[in-house]
Amino acid sequence: MSKNLNIWIEGTIIAALATVLSLIPFNIGPSFSVTVGAPVMILYCLRRGLVPGFFASFLWGVLHILIGTAYILTPLQGFIEYFIAFGFTGLAGLFTPKVQQAIADQNQKSLVWQVILGTIVGTVGRYFWHTIAGYYFWGSYAPEGWSAWFYSITLNGASALATGAFTIMVLAVIARTNPQLFVPKKSARGY
Repeated sequence: MSKNLNIWIEGTIIAALATVLSLIPFNIGPSFSVTVGAPVMILYCLRRGLVPGFFASFLWGVLHILIGTAYILTPLQGFIEYFIAFGFTGLAGLFTPKVQQAIADQNQKSLVWQVILGTIVGTVGRYFWHTIAGYYFWGSYAPEGWSAWFYSITLNGASALATGAFTIMVLAVIARTNPQLFVPKKSARGY
C-alpha cells in the first residue's frame, strides 16, 4: 500500500474517531459545547500536516451531517459550519514541521509551545467560521438586547475557549508523555 494512501486512510479513521468522541455530551444547548473530538483531530493535523489535516477535518464535519448531529437551518449555513468551519481545523497542520523538529531536537518546551500554537490556530480557524455563520444565520435567536454579533461572538468564543483549553490540556500531556505520537512512523508499511 502506498504511503499517501495510508495517510488518507489514517485521516478517515481519525475523522470517524473524532466524530464518535464528539458524541460525548459536553453540550449546553446547541450553541455552547466542548468538542471532545478536537484533541484527536488536532493531533492528526500536527502529525500529518496542512493538506491531510484539511481533508480529515473536512470529513469530520461531513460525518456530523451524515450521522444527524448537525444543526442546519439552511444549506448555506450547513455548508459554512460543517464543511468550511470544520475543515479550517486543519490549519493546525501549519505547525507540523516545527512540532516534528522539536521532537527531533528533544526540545520538550518547544514541542509543547508548538502544540499550543497549533491548537490555538486550528481552533480559532474553526470558530471564526462558526461566528460568521452565527451572526448571519443564528443572530435572530439572540436574547433581547443582544446584537447578533455579540451573541455569536459570545457563544462561539466561549465554545472556542473551552474546546481550545481542553485540547491544549490533552495534547500537552501527550507531548510530555508520548511525543512520538506526533511523528508518523517510518516502517516497511509506509506509515
